[in-house]
Amino acid sequence: MKRFYLSVLFLCSFGSLFAGGPSFAFCDYSQGKVFIQENGEIVWEHKAPDSNDIWVLPNKNILFTAGKEVLEVSRKNDTIFHYTSESNIFACQRLKNGNTFIGECDNGRLLEVSPDGSIVKDVSILPFGVKTGGHAFMRNARCLDNGHYLVAHYGGKSVVEYDENGKAVWNIPISGGAHSVIRLPSGNTLVAVTDKDNNPGVFEYDMAGNIVWSLTNKDLPGTLKFAGGMHYLSDGRLFLTNWVGHVDAKNPVHLLVIDKLSKKVLYKVSDRNEIKTMSSVFALDALKKRVKSYH
Repeated sequence: MKRFYLSVLFLCSFGSLFAGGPSFAFCDYSQGKVFIQENGEIVWEHKAPDSNDIWVLPNKNILFTAGKEVLEVSRKNDTIFHYTSESNIFACQRLKNGNTFIGECDNGRLLEVSPDGSIVKDVSILPFGVKTGGHAFMRNARCLDNGHYLVAHYGGKSVVEYDENGKAVWNIPISGGAHSVIRLPSGNTLVAVTDKDNNPGVFEYDMAGNIVWSLTNKDLPGTLKFAGGMHYLSDGRLFLTNWVGHVDAKNPVHLLVIDKLSKKVLYKVSDRNEIKTMSSVFALDALKKRVKSYH
């Protein structure tokens, strides 16, 4: 197992953290692997080319995208669930009914897949007459509790909420390119914005499309390159990956844990020798009953 060394910039009133920092799972897009880190040490890894979304399930299995596949794998590397497509897949999610939501990027399809791999729901969100959305059509996408879908259109520079039939019911323009989306209990939406307009960061929008909170390089000078996957916990911590695949940065920051209220950095990962490009993260504290999770 590999050990990588992490820097703790600031510890606040969340209680004492382990010496190695918080535990989390993450995707390394360029290395083509997914990892779990506990107490500062990598304790599990699995091959996953072009991985862009990851979850640790209540049963401790890991659900993740891997290029044109979605897998659920146990810590013993037994494959529990496997779905394969002809399309790039950048989003997955285990639903409350036990099925798996999958966002097929090129095909522009939002799928619900049963544990045996059968497609039980197929919603197309491609514009009329368009046969393929291409590699940049969508990145992160989520099935909401009301049955709607929230989709980050990276190439289309927007975030769109679709109803259960694929009709757009809400949208906001994202000039910097949207990578990840989280619908908060307030009804506001967190959007991780990439580097298309050289202003990467996380922006919180209300339903009227107004920005009510943001985290940018004005708060973290020179740090953010491309805001990628994120995970928000009810104790106020925001886990944010900083994808560096478009830059040749020296000693880049790959992961930030932010106190959302104060915008203070609680923790960061910045060891380039151990990580190439971190694209998504799942905080293991989300598995604790006292912590609500928004991912």
